[in-house]
Amino acid sequence: MFDSSLLFPDALIWLLLACSIVSLFITHRFWPFLLSFVLLLALWLDRLTPIATAIILVGLGIAAFSKRLAGKWRASAHFAVILWGAALALHLTPGFGNLLVLDKVISGPDSIPFTMYLNLDKPLIIFGLYLLVPGMLSQHRDISLSKVAVLVGLFALTPTLAALFRLVRPEFSFPEWIWLFAFNNLLFTCVAEEVLFRGYVQNLLTQRFSHWIGIGVASTLFGLAHFAGGPLFILVAGCAGILYGLTYYWTGRLSLAIGVHFGFNLVHLVFFTYPLGK
Repeated sequence: MFDSSLLFPDALIWLLLACSIVSLFITHRFWPFLLSFVLLLALWLDRLTPIATAIILVGLGIAAFSKRLAGKWRASAHFAVILWGAALALHLTPGFGNLLVLDKVISGPDSIPFTMYLNLDKPLIIFGLYLLVPGMLSQHRDISLSKVAVLVGLFALTPTLAALFRLVRPEFSFPEWIWLFAFNNLLFTCVAEEVLFRGYVQNLLTQRFSHWIGIGVASTLFGLAHFAGGPLFILVAGCAGILYGLTYYWTGRLSLAIGVHFGFNLVHLVFFTYPLGK
């Protein structure tokens, strides 16, 4: 039986982190103060060491200072922040005490066991990449009904492909921990991945080359990031990446790409075996 009372008081760190992330999409003034409280609380509750805190501040500092640089120096700053973000996303940075919240739970009888952490390291890349490309959140465009129809079609096609490839099987489940999954997946997983692949990679490649190159490269990298599921899973994830990339390009709203990404993951959990079938 899942006991939510075991999450506190440590979960307060991630509640405050969620507020920091949401503030990015509402106002750009308060997130540094909220993130500072997150780091202080994490230090106090021993979820973060002073060394990890220093690494966080160095990465954010380089990202913030990159705006004053040009040419190869700015490129070097971007490269340094990407390495910093990769180390955080891959949990290679020491000193983080991520919170185990689901341990080998099963969403349904045909699903494989599923373990989930509330990560403190991976979501921090959101702030570093935003400092590198603050314009990722300020591109708003109208979208035609025909393009909406394309997005709906892709949304339906992608899980169908996963089922045809026998990666998942139809299975309805609504586990008691779905609220925790939704909280973590929306605010930490989906936001972090969309900021990286769409807000950063796709955005910069679109500006330098074309939107098709931006969408194609970002979607390919997104697919390869799911290599643990095997070649067919990479293909399905790449198709999902095209869906998210088109959503971002056609609307200019990263929040909508995040919403579509989360909606897809939620459909996967509720209507199919999660994360994969036995």
